[in-house]
Amino acid sequence: MRTLPDFATLKSKHRALRDGFHENLSLRVHRGLSWLSRSEACGDDDDARFIFLWIAFNALYSEESGETTPNAARGLFENYFGKIVRLDTERRIYDAIWARFAGPIRVLLENKYVYQPFWSHHNQLPGFADWEDRFTSAKYRLSQALARQDTSTILTTLFDRLYVLRNQLVHGGATWNSGVNRAQVRDGAALLAFLIPLFVDLMMDNTGTPWGKAHYPVVE
Repeated sequence: MRTLPDFATLKSKHRALRDGFHENLSLRVHRGLSWLSRSEACGDDDDARFIFLWIAFNALYSEESGETTPNAARGLFENYFGKIVRLDTERRIYDAIWARFAGPIRVLLENKYVYQPFWSHHNQLPGFADWEDRFTSAKYRLSQALARQDTSTILTTLFDRLYVLRNQLVHGGATWNSGVNRAQVRDGAALLAFLIPLFVDLMMDNTGTPWGKAHYPVVE
């Protein structure tokens, strides 16, 4: 398996190739790498590392769609992961999921505290009394995806959970360096730190793939 590229390697690759990139791709990679670099300076601060890595992920995947709902975000996740997995001919993401992170991913996906319907029910929103049945069904669907080696579905499900964790941190729903949610923050940051460089590398290796218009393009 190829060595995981770090920021310095990816930045050098971007400088060497960017003149041949579409401006949308170059902007996404440039922004994503800037936040990846910042995340690498966080040391043991997993909260900050997770947040900076999520911003890097936003730079890579998000598109101007006019919608900002969780469902809209999930649709963008699905589209992005569909592209990335098809381009991953060496199955580098597959190896990350199955060989390196199988345990942490299973733990994260079986954690009700990063499952949004649990919180919707806890906050007494109507329509979520059956959250436990939904959670059980989601775990079954995941087991089927694992059996099919359906990397795209697993990534989408994984990032659904990480999106809840992101909301907890960014919207002030967690305490910095809290002992309550250390495992999911630590594992979430480790997963993003492994996957984001792979995503960047795959995007730069596939310059002909349309990545869509980035949020907030540079305007002179």
